[in-house]
Amino acid sequence: MLVGLALFALAVGGYVLARQSSLFAVRTLDIRGGTPAVQAEVRAALADEVGTSLLRVDGGDLADRLAGVPDVLSFRYDRHFPHTLRVTIRREQPVLVLHRQPDAFLVSATGRVLRKLPHPRLSSLPRFWVPKTTRLAVGDDLSADDGAAAAAAVWALRKEPLPQAVRTVTGGTEGLALHLSSGLELRLGDPGDLRLKLAIARRILASGAAQGVTSGYLDVSVPERPVLNPNSQVGG
Repeated sequence: MLVGLALFALAVGGYVLARQSSLFAVRTLDIRGGTPAVQAEVRAALADEVGTSLLRVDGGDLADRLAGVPDVLSFRYDRHFPHTLRVTIRREQPVLVLHRQPDAFLVSATGRVLRKLPHPRLSSLPRFWVPKTTRLAVGDDLSADDGAAAAAAVWALRKEPLPQAVRTVTGGTEGLALHLSSGLELRLGDPGDLRLKLAIARRILASGAAQGVTSGYLDVSVPERPVLNPNSQVGG
């Protein structure tokens, strides 16, 4: 029994010593996932972890440091003894260009503002406009009205896109609407049942009824009663 207690005390003492000493100090940050640019941002954010004992690395502290990197959606970390901290990141997916004159911003699928776009015309992503008075900054999580709902609608099309490309997204009191490359407006209404509404719209757009339609609207805001009006002016 005394021997067991002595071994336990020795183990605890050894752990405390290793935790406080440089025996297992972080010398290498192994960043995986994302683009090289995002990896560079993560490495810079975690630079202060170099020299810290691997035994003292804390997930909460890492999360606080990475909160300043908008492109990081989530991460996991592993201690690779003796001196490597491996961080694997899952990055945000850009889906929308948000315009607030005179600026343009890249927005992720979760509605986070990722960065300013100096040349937004070079992007083929759908557009969404907000009033000039809208307050937002890089790293902000947008409200539904300010772009989060629009981003979610575009992201819902990632695996099964519509037969026509989405050019712009609008919101407002009438709900979400996707403006397609043909000129047709796809009215979704509120953000609920997005997948069902888009599935119905996809089927109608692929049918003969919508072929050659270059104006008007397709309203699937009430999925049970879709309405295709090819003669109405958009927004009418």
